[in-house]
Amino acid sequence: MRVNYGSRQATFREASCSLLTAENWRLRRNVGSDIQSGHVRTPASNIHAFRRRSLLSLPLRHANAIGMNIFTILLGGDLVPTPRLANQIAGTRVIAADSGIGHAGTLGLRPELWVGDFDSASQEHATRHAGIPRLTFPPEKDKTDGEIAVDAAIERGATSLVLCGAFGGARVDHAFLHLTLALRLAEQGLSVFLTSGAQEGWPVPTGRKALSERFPEKTLFSVLPFSELQDLTVEGARWPLDHVGVPFGSSQTLSNVVEDGFSIRLGKGRALLLVQIVAK
Repeated sequence: MRVNYGSRQATFREASCSLLTAENWRLRRNVGSDIQSGHVRTPASNIHAFRRRSLLSLPLRHANAIGMNIFTILLGGDLVPTPRLANQIAGTRVIAADSGIGHAGTLGLRPELWVGDFDSASQEHATRHAGIPRLTFPPEKDKTDGEIAVDAAIERGATSLVLCGAFGGARVDHAFLHLTLALRLAEQGLSVFLTSGAQEGWPVPTGRKALSERFPEKTLFSVLPFSELQDLTVEGARWPLDHVGVPFGSSQTLSNVVEDGFSIRLGKGRALLLVQIVAK
């Protein structure tokens, strides 16, 4: 995974830190004393200090997390804490992206890493979460803080991602990016879904595999087409579909209702299932 800073590049593994290792002591003259508190800053002027370095990942904070590959990424969008959400993220490893750290307290989570340019996190957040290791990036970068957090999770072995706080917020462009990012990650073979607690987004697989996630009956859902859809089948819904084609930009697949035996199959195309979860 690489982040570009003009003509300069650095991998996340090269920009990670391993506390109190011999490699860290050699790097301290380049990155400053921040590494003593678990904070590493990577402005453009320091990128070459990390080039061709093989730094270990930060140590896991909980012994029972060893071997886990499910990561929750805390993003800066809306969040409604619900029992369903609590069950979905229970026991996962956590990385926060900039102001997404604000959801950590709400959900009772302690991230193992906090990344971003920190232009939207408050001083209160910085004080409250001072003990969490950070990777700091300059504002002039080619990726959002959320995508940087996803890349960091993949560097640490993630094969399943929960993008938490992915909807709403002050930036519509960021929220839209989260939808398309989830589709791309799913195409790369990762298990991924987006959630705000009140809403969930699930990439619809293509081919023979069906999306059959369980939702409460009478739950409102839509299938959002990000391309022309071919052979779309929706079963267990108030308005089922049987191998239909859906033009790109069509509203045909909006506002349906979950019934017993809900599943979706898609022959070809890109689509996201958006579900309005009823908070109880």
